[in-house]
Amino acid sequence: MDVVSDAISAVRIGRPSSNRLRVSGSWCTRLAPYDGAGFHVVLTGGCWLLPDGDDEPVTLGTGDVVLLPHGAGHVLADGPVDSAAAARAVPFEEARVASPRGTGGREAELLCGKYRLDRSRVHPLMAELPQVVHLPNRVGAHPELRSAVDLLARELDDRRPGSCLALPSLLDLLLIYMVRAWTTQTDPATGTWPTVLSDPVTTAALRALHSDPAAPWTNDRLAAEAGVSRATLARRFTSLVGRPPMAYLTWWRLTLAATRLRDTDAPLATVARETGYGSPYALSHAFSREFGVTPGRYREKVRTG
Repeated sequence: MDVVSDAISAVRIGRPSSNRLRVSGSWCTRLAPYDGAGFHVVLTGGCWLLPDGDDEPVTLGTGDVVLLPHGAGHVLADGPVDSAAAARAVPFEEARVASPRGTGGREAELLCGKYRLDRSRVHPLMAELPQVVHLPNRVGAHPELRSAVDLLARELDDRRPGSCLALPSLLDLLLIYMVRAWTTQTDPATGTWPTVLSDPVTTAALRALHSDPAAPWTNDRLAAEAGVSRATLARRFTSLVGRPPMAYLTWWRLTLAATRLRDTDAPLATVARETGYGSPYALSHAFSREFGVTPGRYREKVRTG
């Protein structure tokens, strides 16, 4: 595993949902805040996105993709809107059946959807994502994201056998490609984790820890894996990630244990072995210190809501 994959896997729950929005003429619709992540893919035409709060409006064109990783409420409209017009926006559930094609004006078609996320243990990479991640459709930019958008459009236009599985799988790929695109296009001066993932020493250490979190890691062994001295690893890792390598490993092991408890019925002994703890008691002690509850109570709580 790698950091981006693990960061997404730790928070993803359930299956994504999506709806097509076909509109024309003058239109304005509101999407309420959501305890997950929202996304839009502009299949044809264009529109404006106005986030709640002080964020600037975003102009979207054909092929553009936008991710709202923290579930911010926002308005979609055929053009610029002021706060008064935004307050009168039609709820999204009503807009989906309004303004059919052929009524004149600027037509647009979007794929709008949501990802369910568990925010109890968000990886700092996911926490750092801005309220709106806009990925414009530019020639040569993010080819894998463009391919996923093309595949989504085709799957929506021609519901062939297997589409019930293909569509949610493509939406999961879309999330990965959106987060990956953000890590590669963001100015390092404005984001910590793009800088982390561009540093070869820190990336090598993170890859090792995420590939085998249960291994008996030490600072010396991890430094050898990264090909640098222990002092160099400690300095660069701590400066970029915000905590020393072994502290990060402890945090990640407990986050991984919480994910296993949430998503599987594995016995505590198995979870302990998978996350590098020598016994269920050792895991339970560390888990209770970090979460304030025992692993058993945590599993019961997350499953009953």
